Amino acid sequence: MASTSAAGAVVAGVRRPLAPAVAAGLSERFAERYVTSTAVREHHGRDESAFDVTPPDAVVYPLTTEEVAFVLALANRHSVPVIAYGAGSSLEGQLLAVQGGVCLDLSRMNNILEVDAAEGIAVVEAGVTRKQLNERLRQEGVFFSVDPGADATIGGMVATRASGTNAVRYGTMRENVLSLTAVTASGEIIHTGTRARKSSAGYDLTHLLIGSEGTLAIVTEAVVKLRPVPEASSVAVGHFPDVDAAVRTASEIIQFGLPIARCELLDEMTVVALNRHSKLTLLERPMLLMEFHGSETSVAEQATAAEEIAKQNGGEDFRWTQLPEERTKLWSARHNAYFATMQLRPGCRVFSTDACVPMSKLAQCIAETRTDLSASGLTATVLGHVGDGNFHVSLVIDPTSQKEWQLAEAFNERLVHRAIAMGGTCTGEHGVGLHKKRFLEAEHGKPAVDVMRALKRTLDPNNILNPGKIFD
Repeated sequence: MASTSAAGAVVAGVRRPLAPAVAAGLSERFAERYVTSTAVREHHGRDESAFDVTPPDAVVYPLTTEEVAFVLALANRHSVPVIAYGAGSSLEGQLLAVQGGVCLDLSRMNNILEVDAAEGIAVVEAGVTRKQLNERLRQEGVFFSVDPGADATIGGMVATRASGTNAVRYGTMRENVLSLTAVTASGEIIHTGTRARKSSAGYDLTHLLIGSEGTLAIVTEAVVKLRPVPEASSVAVGHFPDVDAAVRTASEIIQFGLPIARCELLDEMTVVALNRHSKLTLLERPMLLMEFHGSETSVAEQATAAEEIAKQNGGEDFRWTQLPEERTKLWSARHNAYFATMQLRPGCRVFSTDACVPMSKLAQCIAETRTDLSASGLTATVLGHVGDGNFHVSLVIDPTSQKEWQLAEAFNERLVHRAIAMGGTCTGEHGVGLHKKRFLEAEHGKPAVDVMRALKRTLDPNNILNPGKIFD
């Protein structure tokens, strides 16, 4: 059972020894791509969560699906844990080697195997990053829409069912993956789904693996959907007297039926952090950052309609631009919010959490959360993809303070139960990992979690795939 033993420390089972036969077999097969140095292992035992470094016993860099299958077959024979690694940007301790074992770093499997703009698909290896893919698509008139902020790998985005700023219009990874190539715990290579846009044939293994966080199989390739680049894009910024007014505006924009592509809430503390970090001069009040896609005419109409809704809620200083450099500047600042928040208290760490609730409950949930946050006395920012009911709280805590860690954990617990009580979820996009598995029964009920456990036991009877994550 996972539990925090000190600020940032976690216990999730007993570390298993790396069997000599596994070490020998991997060393022989991979030579210099089998690494056991302390620096490399510690790098692969760290993500963007507040947990302490928990390194694997060895790191392997496969180049093909067949090499991944070799590692898993060997590890499975000796019950050695295997943890997949992409860009290391996960936020809930998903990649920490809490039971030791082998880290499979898929970053060198970074080939874009096929792009078919007419069909609207790309075939990519797991180590391809979203920025790498969109750079390749730049001249094709299409783009990959899922944008979690970090330059995550496609494999990691599949594993955590990533979403991000574009989800309100284009959907999450669940809606943007057609099929997968994956390797099971026993080393079998499987192919899920087809390139067809729909199917009624058999169990939906593609969507079973999306969001499974590397606990059921390791994804090595994906066929993803591509979207046409819109004729025109504009970014609109509006400031509000308080967060409630900003959230009401976002809700009304959705209810009005405006086809908004992105709708981001930034509270006043987030704006302060961004101004400092990105050298901006934004008005330091709650803000909505919105983007509209379409024709030149429709984009202008959408921005005007959104401005009218904003003004009815006290919005002011409403500005919008179609200049690419201005749009890039604003979204780059937004994507750097995590690092900007960290700089609010130099030397501290960010304890990041998220929740997602029905749109009708969003304003109430954020208001109650901010009241709770104020009472806690912790430094934090609140921002979110409010167009789909998802918001994030990033608490900046002193890593040496057990008291601050406990306050943050208690706040997170209240936030999660508040969201679940409103018909929402403990995590809209961060995933479960180590940190949120204790909330699964409250959200889904014990019978549903028992079904999940049964699936895990069936597909991974020796519990080698990312053990200790999602549930014990």
